[in-house]
Formats: sequence, C-alpha cells, structure tokens
Amino acid sequence: MKKTGEVYLPLHYGHAPKWLTKRMKALADAMLKIMYREEGASGILKKLSSPLWFQAFGCVLGFDWHSSGLTTVVCGVLKDTLRFEEHGVEVAGGKGRSALKAQTDIEKICEALSLPEHTVNELKYSSRMAAKVDTAAIQCNYPIYHHAVFISERGEWCIIQQGLNVEERLARRYHWLGAQVESFVCTPHSGIAAPRLEAKVLDMTAKESEEARRIAVDLVRGRPENLIGSIRLLSGQHVLDNWVKSSEPTETYPSFDMPRRLDWSIFKKLYDIQPRDYEDLLAVRGVGPAVVRALALVSQLIYGAPPSWRDPAKFTFAHGGKDGVPYPVNRRVMDETIRKLRGYLESAEAEREHLKEALKRLEALSHRWGL
Repeated sequence: MKKTGEVYLPLHYGHAPKWLTKRMKALADAMLKIMYREEGASGILKKLSSPLWFQAFGCVLGFDWHSSGLTTVVCGVLKDTLRFEEHGVEVAGGKGRSALKAQTDIEKICEALSLPEHTVNELKYSSRMAAKVDTAAIQCNYPIYHHAVFISERGEWCIIQQGLNVEERLARRYHWLGAQVESFVCTPHSGIAAPRLEAKVLDMTAKESEEARRIAVDLVRGRPENLIGSIRLLSGQHVLDNWVKSSEPTETYPSFDMPRRLDWSIFKKLYDIQPRDYEDLLAVRGVGPAVVRALALVSQLIYGAPPSWRDPAKFTFAHGGKDGVPYPVNRRVMDETIRKLRGYLESAEAEREHLKEALKRLEALSHRWGL
C-alpha cells in the first residue's frame, strides 16, 4: 500500500529574494491591520501560536509550503512589519545571532511601552525558559537556531522557535502562547510541528514524566556525593539497553547513552540552591541537556520512574493526511483556518494583483489539504 499525506520540511539555505519579501511585507501588513481591528493584539498572538495557522499564513504570503525557511522568513517579515501603533505587536529575537539578542530586544520593546519592571522580568524569563525547555527538557537532536518572541502592547507573549537536524537536513518548529502556559515543564506548548516523528525523544515535559521530574528534584536536593556516585555507576554501561532483559525494543527503555562529560560542580550548586520544583531546577544556569538526561536516566534505572520517550511533535506540520495517514485531517480546524485567512485577504488593504495571487495560493492550499 502506498503511504500518502506526509510533508517533509527540508532545510533550504539562502535568502528569499527582495522582490518576494517586499510583497510579503505589504500583504502581511494589510492582513495584520485587519486582524488587529477585529481581534486585537491577543488575537494575533493566538493565531501565531497555532502551527497550522502559521504554516497556512506563510503559504498565503507566498513562501514554499514545505520549506524550513518559511519559519525564519515569515518571522523576519513580521519583525520588520509589526508595529504597536498599527498592529499592537512587536517582535524580539530572530534567527542565529538575532536570537541571542532576544533579551536586549525585550528590554527595548518594554521600555518603549513603559511596561512595569515585573512584566519585563516575566518576558525575559519566559523567553529564556522556552529556549531552555526546547533545548534541554525535550531532546530530539534538533538544536534551536531561531527564537522569536512576539510581544503585545499589554505585555502578552507568543514564542516561535525552530530547531534543525543538520545531518538529516530537517527542521521542527515549537509554538508557545503565554496565556495558555500554566507550567513551563508540563505540556507547555501550543503546538510542535515536525516533518516526522523521531523514534527516541526524551520528553521531560510530558505528563508521563511527572514522577521522573519529582525524583530529579529529590536527587539534586540530596547529598551530591550520592547522586554523583549513581551517575558514575550508570556511566559504566555504554548503552542502557543492556539493562533490559527483553530482546524486544520498548518505548519505556530505549537505547540512550549516559552523558560522558558532566560538570560535577553543577550538582553541588543545585544542592546549595535547593530548587523547589523541576522548573526551578531547569531554570538554573548550567543545567543543560547532559544534566537533564543524567537525572532522567538515574530516575529510570535506579528508582524505576521512567520519563516519557515519546516524541511530542505533531507529524507533518499538524495537518495529517487526507486518507488518515499518519492521522486524519482535522477538518474543523482547517476549515476555520482557511475561512479566517480568506476573510482577512478579502478585507486586506493590498494591491489587487497581490491579493489575487494570495487568494489563488489559498485555494491551492485548500485543494492540497482536500478541503
């Protein structure tokens, strides 16, 4: 049987041509002004936090529907286009080196808005924790290289960041909506879009990882000598599959190496800090992927509390396949996405030629998704 309905998001290098970005900015500006009048800044953030809506929006603006560059180009267009006085939203961070400037950008944006200091600190913390979670708490071999923070005039936020697997030439995108985040370490995302599901992903943000998170906190609050001893004991096993008696592979005990290099001083630092919970633990500077993985494996192999090894991403950029492979298309959500985008386009203050082309792209997208 032929497998259909999949979308791969290959890495495409280079830059979008100036003629395209100029038209994308004009169309985005017109659409977002309509959105701001209809739904306010919070409505714009909610739309951007949807992987499906964002993907469709990028296609309508004219970018390749399956390209990893859609994320970086559309976010770049939005950073150049969005203004508080016209759209109620501005953007901090970006791709590569710009991502490292997110904290400084946040300070400048908040200063321009005269937002209180506690809001500035909350935004900076949210930016740092989102990056830390998608780098360390979820380990899937897609290091983050793009980090954009969308900030409303009232200090609300949405984060879109993307990681890439250089060897496989694939990317995955992470979406966050501040209004929906109840915990940074338990199912915090509004969506994770990926070209495929990976076989082994350490996901410390899953609900199934709750006990592993609790044990990790207990471990670092105890004597560091005991924890270091446990890690060194497990480091003697090169591949942790050896702990499994069954020859059949399982999700509970995947093949996963204990980190070979650890800065042991971080465990003494954590002991001195005595973190209250897993979010406190993860927020400590110096706690990275190696420390998170070591604690997760100690929790699993010594204390019998395995974390989740299931990939939390939505396959094929969250739209499924028309024949139910890998899962059925969510027709209600897609109908609403198409309807909203069409409404914004028909109301947009854009040149007629550009508007016609955008509507054609939207129609093509509808047919591709079988709507």
